[in-house]
Amino acid sequence: MKAGFVYILTNKNNTTLYVGVTSVIVKRIKDHKEKKYPRSFTAHYNLDKLVYYEVLPSISLAIEREKQLKAGSRAKKLALIEGLNRDWNDLYGEVLERFG
Repeated sequence: MKAGFVYILTNKNNTTLYVGVTSVIVKRIKDHKEKKYPRSFTAHYNLDKLVYYEVLPSISLAIEREKQLKAGSRAKKLALIEGLNRDWNDLYGEVLERFG
């Protein structure tokens, strides 16, 4: 079974959050960074900084987790981010190294 990923992106000022899901995280984050879909929410708000991600055993579990995160409050998302990435660093390099 193919792994799935849930991730949170933000902009340079950490003001807007986006929760996404994918089975190919390196490609998907690269797409966000390159604004492959210029009319998308992430492109419009310049959301290209990966600040949180989870690896799940399957894409179906990742989709379930994405729904949980999207339904949760902003405060819960902030707590997740700060629990893993206190300084709000861009984790794309880490993802590239681990999964690229």
